[in-house]
Amino acid sequence: MQIIQHSEQTLKTALISKNPVLVSQYEKLDAGEQRLMNEAFQPASDLFGPITLHSPSDWITSHPEAPQDFEQFFSDPYRKTPSPDKRSIYIQSIGSLGNTRLISEEYIKWLTGYCKAYFYGLRVKLLEPVPVSATRCSFRVNENTQNLQIHAGDILKFLKKKKPEDAFCIVGITMIDLYPRDSWNFVFGQASLTDGTGEVD
Repeated sequence: MQIIQHSEQTLKTALISKNPVLVSQYEKLDAGEQRLMNEAFQPASDLFGPITLHSPSDWITSHPEAPQDFEQFFSDPYRKTPSPDKRSIYIQSIGSLGNTRLISEEYIKWLTGYCKAYFYGLRVKLLEPVPVSATRCSFRVNENTQNLQIHAGDILKFLKKKKPEDAFCIVGITMIDLYPRDSWNFVFGQASLTDGTGEVD
């Protein structure tokens, strides 16, 4: 087992920017928000805790990726940002999210609260739940797990058609396994940055 923990200097190098746009945004934060931002640089902070790698098959080990600091993320020409007329995140539940309606509603309530906190300043709206059949997606039974799986690409196409005019993005939530193509065993989620659509299971 391996544990990855970044030093205070590494975090500051990755997160602090001299970009005038970002500097001006930071200066607009109130005292509480600035205190939260500064917490990120403290080794004991929960914001960037150690990452534990349990086995060689962990994603971070088996899928090496070049690091990206905040400056690179902010300057990415393909990064989409909300506009005055597109400031809403829509959540579309697909199929049942729990054994009872109460469990499903609690799960959505928790998820909505998380989105409002994490994507501060954006509206979070719920669409009426739909059964899996409404998506007209392809499906299969996984030969290893015997679990029903639905095609991630088909779900993205469905979400693109359902995306409201004022949406910054639309996210599909389901408790059914997803698969992106026949050769893959499963996938936890998939998204299209250009279409502003995504899904997780």
